[in-house]
Amino acid sequence: MIKPAWLNKRVKLSACHNLKNTLRRYRLHTVCEEALCPNISECFSCGVVTFIILGDICTRGCNFCGIKKGEPFKPDFDEPGRVKRAVKELGLSYVVITSPTRDDLFDCGAEIFCRTIKAIKSLNSKITIELLIPDFLGKAELIKRIAYCGAQVVSHNLETTPSLYLQIRKGASYQRSLGILKLLKGMNKQIFTKSGLMLGLGENDNEVIGVLRDLRKTECDFLTLGQYLPPSLTSYPLKEYVEPAKFTYFRKYALALGFKDVKSAPYVRSSYLAHTFINNQKHFT
Repeated sequence: MIKPAWLNKRVKLSACHNLKNTLRRYRLHTVCEEALCPNISECFSCGVVTFIILGDICTRGCNFCGIKKGEPFKPDFDEPGRVKRAVKELGLSYVVITSPTRDDLFDCGAEIFCRTIKAIKSLNSKITIELLIPDFLGKAELIKRIAYCGAQVVSHNLETTPSLYLQIRKGASYQRSLGILKLLKGMNKQIFTKSGLMLGLGENDNEVIGVLRDLRKTECDFLTLGQYLPPSLTSYPLKEYVEPAKFTYFRKYALALGFKDVKSAPYVRSSYLAHTFINNQKHFT
């Protein structure tokens, strides 16, 4: 397939230089780099960073993702402090924290998430924190810890439609992921929940609409829709370049369903300009 003109986006690595130096000095990773995000220069130049904690190796075998797979290292309990120092040095007021899936850990990494949030909040309780979490194997006690950890936004991506899960998200479950979003909102009505889908994996329009309806049944607040772009030659193959008009259609449909905010465009990713979602909520305090 020939790449369409609307996907010709230039990455300006010069805009990332100072921030990348800070991250390397504190031995920190970002999902922006590990997942080869095309928005990296745009977000970095705005001071928007998605830290990836608990290492840069995932225990799952999802073949759409650019993050390394294999046997990860043991958790680094000094990492929350390094994230705190980087947040302070960079002067961040909105921080996104994510991690690879850590099925190897008894708590799937929930403790490090909580410690990282506590460390950041000790700088300034007004710093807004968004989490992009793995599924924690659907364990309710771990989801409860996340629901009350102090984050204002908790995101968990469905990624694709149910019919593609066996091909795209090995080890994951569509119903389990939906259940996590439902649990989060049921446990703590004060947090905003968020999810995201990639388009162009072989799904059809009716399947996408079905997922949007399922998400609203969980009272999910925010939604991202973006074009799937294989991060490597061995990744799951691209099936379709989705035209911008279709992204616009899905955005309007999702807003009509009751989502509070939706970003839907070819280069949208789950943490793309994440701070703008919550800033658009006039009732947020």
